[in-house]
Amino acid sequence: MSYKMIILDLDDTLLGNDHKISERNKEALMKVQDQGGKVVLASGRPTYGMVPFAKELSLAEYGSFILSFNGGKIINCQTNEEFFSQTLSVDAVRRLNEISQREGVQIHTYVGDEIVTAEDNPYTSIESDLTGLPIKLVDSFIDGVTEPVVKVLMVGEPEHLKVVEKKLQEELGDEFSVMRSKPFFLEFTDKGVTKGTSIEKLIQEVGVKREEIIAVGDSYNDQEMIEFAGLGVAMGNAPEDIKEVADFVTDTNVNHGVAQVVEEFLLKENLTYK
Repeated sequence: MSYKMIILDLDDTLLGNDHKISERNKEALMKVQDQGGKVVLASGRPTYGMVPFAKELSLAEYGSFILSFNGGKIINCQTNEEFFSQTLSVDAVRRLNEISQREGVQIHTYVGDEIVTAEDNPYTSIESDLTGLPIKLVDSFIDGVTEPVVKVLMVGEPEHLKVVEKKLQEELGDEFSVMRSKPFFLEFTDKGVTKGTSIEKLIQEVGVKREEIIAVGDSYNDQEMIEFAGLGVAMGNAPEDIKEVADFVTDTNVNHGVAQVVEEFLLKENLTYK
């Protein structure tokens, strides 16, 4: 099979534990693009938190895309235009806020280039560190959200959030896409908005077949794109149930697992590393 596009999650997939792209990963991906392949970044991160990596990989020069907010937005890197965007209404955010209070977890969202929350908590601080977005503390979460948003996160202690996830997938599954991206992040987008559905929209736009794409990820918000792709790849550091749905399991994010996929399935000649 000849693959034309590789779609990559960021955290714990393309990025090492230092939140950087390793030189081996970068070199492999640049060579793919030089040979005519497309590299697409797909993350739960807000757009702002993805742009530096898109620039590092020169996605604009190669006419590629980023899928931010778990697929809630698709951005053309070359023109900086939104190819696709789907939001949650203010009423939907209000409802999620009430449910977060009921379930005893914190909540935050993104307004402009800020993370908005009413409670100072360590998990929102982690999101701020990952994305580079500042936290805006507000007296009332609802008063701080006066326009539709792309995504809402409930955050909290992993074991408790795992219970909340199962409960809310059953309760809210007809209204929202509900999935965890990290053990302490439970993400909500509009119903039907996932990385998988957004990738389907993207490849229809650019004329690439499903069988011609590789998707690589490590977590539950990557599952749909892993199952959708012609070659679905799980990272070596992914949970076992994500590995089970993948066609191929590569090495971990700290051992350049992305580069190993590129070298095996995309490059016409092998790279040699010291």
